[in-house]
Amino acid sequence: MSETKTPALQYRFDGPEDAPVLILGPSLGTTWHMWDRQVPELAKQWRVFRFDLPGHGGAPAYPVGSVGELASRLLATLDGLGVQRFGYAGCALGGAIGLELALRHPERLASLVVIAASPRFGTADEFRQRGVIVRTNGLDPIARTSPDRWFTGGFAAAQPAITDWAVQMVRTTDPGCYIAACEALAAFDVRPELGRVGVPTLVLVGSEDKVTGPAEARTLVAGIPDARLAVVPGASHLVPVEQPAAVTDLLVRHFSTAWQPGYVESSTGQIAIPATPAKPVLAPPPQPHQPAPIAEIAPAAVVPPPVNGRPDPYDTGIKVRREVLGDAHVDRALAQADEFSGDFQEFITRYAWGEIWDRPGLDRRARSCVTLATLVAGGHLEELAVHTRAALRNGLTPSEIKEVLMQSAVYCGLPAANSAFKVAQQVIREETTPTE
Repeated sequence: MSETKTPALQYRFDGPEDAPVLILGPSLGTTWHMWDRQVPELAKQWRVFRFDLPGHGGAPAYPVGSVGELASRLLATLDGLGVQRFGYAGCALGGAIGLELALRHPERLASLVVIAASPRFGTADEFRQRGVIVRTNGLDPIARTSPDRWFTGGFAAAQPAITDWAVQMVRTTDPGCYIAACEALAAFDVRPELGRVGVPTLVLVGSEDKVTGPAEARTLVAGIPDARLAVVPGASHLVPVEQPAAVTDLLVRHFSTAWQPGYVESSTGQIAIPATPAKPVLAPPPQPHQPAPIAEIAPAAVVPPPVNGRPDPYDTGIKVRREVLGDAHVDRALAQADEFSGDFQEFITRYAWGEIWDRPGLDRRARSCVTLATLVAGGHLEELAVHTRAALRNGLTPSEIKEVLMQSAVYCGLPAANSAFKVAQQVIREETTPTE
C-alpha cells in the first residue's frame, strides 16, 4: 500500500544560501509577489522563503480546508528542503498560519510577525457566505471589490497599475482553493490559546484597515505574552504593498533584535524605528498577564455528561449544526429556547446533528439533497428556506438544488414543488447576489 505524500507548496528562495531562513506568508487571494518590495532589503541578511497558497499564482490546486493543514503543508515543504528553524512573517491568512505554527510547532519558530491578522477573522458565517458567492458567480465579483478591502481610496486612485494587479491576482486564483481557504478562515479561532504563544511577536496593522484593523491587533497583543504592536498610518489591509518601506523597516528591526539567543525585552517595550515617510506608531506593551477584553474571549464550553455510557454527541452536534446552518441561525434558535423548549433544542443538537448528520455514510452535499426532498414532501417551507441556505453552504450549486426540486415534483406532487421553487428561488437570490 503506497503512502500518501503531502503535496509541496509552490515556493521560491532569495538571499544567501547560508543565511538564516525567513519565511513570508501571503494573504488570501494574493501571491508571493505581494512581498516583492520587501525582499531586496530582507535578502541582505536572511535566506527569504516565499510561498503561494494552493491554487494561487499558478500553484497546484490542492484545496486545503483548515489553517492547521496549511501549516502542516508548509512544514512538509520545509522538511523536504532541510529547513528546521526559521523566522516567520505572514499577512492575514498568512498571519493565521504563523499563529498556528507558534501554537502547534513552537520548536520550529524563532520569531514571529503577524500582519493584518486576528485570532478570529470575522464570523464563520461571513466566510462561508463568501464561499457560496464564489461557487455561484466565480471569483470576478470578489476580484473587482478586492482593492476596496485591501487599499485606502487615495492609494487605489493614485496607483491604478497596482489596483489592476490586485484584481487580476484574485481572478487567476483557483475557485475551489479560494473556497477551501474561506472554510479555513471560518473555522479558525485561537482566542483561548493566545497565552501559549511563546516566541517574540510583532503585531503589525494599518491604521485604516477595515478588515482586521487595530482593534483585532490589540486583542492579539493583549493575549500574547511577548508581543508588541506597530500601527502604520495611512495603510489599509494589504499594508506591505501600500506602505512597503515602513513594513520593511519594521521587519528588519524585529527580526534583527528578537531573533537572538537570550533575547530580553527593553524596559519600555519600544522598538527604535528610524524615520520613514510613513512612520509606524508603536504602542507600549500590555502589563504582564493583562487579560484580553472579556468580549474577545470565547466562553468555556460546557461539556454534557455521557449518555447511556456512550460519549455524548452534543459537542459534535453543536459544531456540525453551526457549520451547516450558520452561527446566526443557531444562536437565534438557542436564544429563543426556554424551560419549555430547551430540552427539544438539546434533542435536535444531540441526535439530528450529533448522530445523523455526523454519520460517515453520506457526505454533507448528499445529506442536503435528502433533506431538501423530504422537506418538499412534508410541505415544511420555513425549514426548506433554512436548508436551502445550508445546501449552498454545503457546496450545492443553484443548478443542483433546482434538479433536486425538479425530481421532487415527480414524487411529491406539483403543488408542493411549486411552493418549494418559490421559497428556494428567493433564498438563492439573497445568498448568491454579490454585495458591492
